[in-house]
Amino acid sequence: MNKTNKNNSRLPKAKGTDMATVYMPKECARKVRHIVLNECNQRIIDEFMMILDMKEKFIEQDVPMPNKLVMSGPPGTGKTLTAFYIAERLQLPLVLVRLDTIIHSHLGETASNIRKIFDFARLSPCVLFLDEFDAIARTRDNNDEVKEMSRVVNTLLQCMDEFEGESILVAATNLADELDHAVWRRFDTKMDYGMPSEQDRQQYIHLLIGSFATIGSLEQSASAMLHGCSFADIEQIVLKAKRKAIIEDSALTLNQLQTAYQEYNPKVHAYV
Repeated sequence: MNKTNKNNSRLPKAKGTDMATVYMPKECARKVRHIVLNECNQRIIDEFMMILDMKEKFIEQDVPMPNKLVMSGPPGTGKTLTAFYIAERLQLPLVLVRLDTIIHSHLGETASNIRKIFDFARLSPCVLFLDEFDAIARTRDNNDEVKEMSRVVNTLLQCMDEFEGESILVAATNLADELDHAVWRRFDTKMDYGMPSEQDRQQYIHLLIGSFATIGSLEQSASAMLHGCSFADIEQIVLKAKRKAIIEDSALTLNQLQTAYQEYNPKVHAYV
């Protein structure tokens, strides 16, 4: 549901539709109840927040403040949740840009739409989140639409260079190798995502089960079974198993999790 931000500025429109969906901090908090970050990414975010809290000291030392963060990694590994998490911690609205409204077939319209959404973020403090970022930041080399893509990327670069104020830019991509190098260099903070570790899986399963009654301790066995699954896959499998338990009027069992796994049939990722 779209909501107005703190400054009551109107979202820019394209094709008669809002270019983004706005989530207020309370909504973001509900979405990140089960977030699990690996140690490195948690440390990066904690430091990012600490720097923002020490703004005056950094200004005194003439050290630029970080305000552009990019996340890369496979689907379902927590990138979108991290954007909600950052917005919740900063107590800023999350402005989730809709790429289907940004990208336009008419010459020059995509670049113009990018400018509009950045202008909105400049006037309205927020976390501006560009998911599937490679769609507008794809490398200008060896592209069938070189001229139009160059126009889009050049506009994006200019907007990033001019990005100042209270807003934070967060971008996410599954295709880091396809981002234009000049765009990649504009980000002051970078985070890599992969499949959850054994510890991360157990923690996430524990959060997902919550207060739901179980037969025995399931985290360790379930984690072993879900090796190579993304967080998104794990969530769907655990939810599917909980539904089975409710239908059967029973506590959650390992057998229900195994059946849910077989029915969901996740694409298991190999560790690199």
